[in-house]
Amino acid sequence: MGTVTFVDETTSGGRSAGWGIEVAEERLSVGELIRRRVFQEVAEYNARTPEVFQGLVQPKDAERVLNGYAMRTRRRIDPEAQTELALAAFAGNGFLVLVGDRQVTDLEEEVELPLGSEVVFLKLVPLVGG
Repeated sequence: MGTVTFVDETTSGGRSAGWGIEVAEERLSVGELIRRRVFQEVAEYNARTPEVFQGLVQPKDAERVLNGYAMRTRRRIDPEAQTELALAAFAGNGFLVLVGDRQVTDLEEEVELPLGSEVVFLKLVPLVGG
């Protein structure tokens, strides 16, 4: 069992400190990595239900704010629904996934996860005015 570190980056140069989850497998599909990440961040949010959700993708009925997504009303987030939003965002190029120094483009692609693996979620920032 090893820890996989998830790091968020933006095309404008921002980079999060990263956080890890324990993974028993040595190989996982990109879709499963996304699912596990989303389930973990939703579980942490639902345990506290703060005003701002700091996750991979924007939940329905939330507004983008500086450090995440402000929930219009405090509520629990459904991890299955949030996973579907994240998978759709990946398919629609809302973010890129880099494992090591390699971009992966297929949800079904299995990636090697040696000890200390880092998975970068590069969130694409829309161009202003276009």
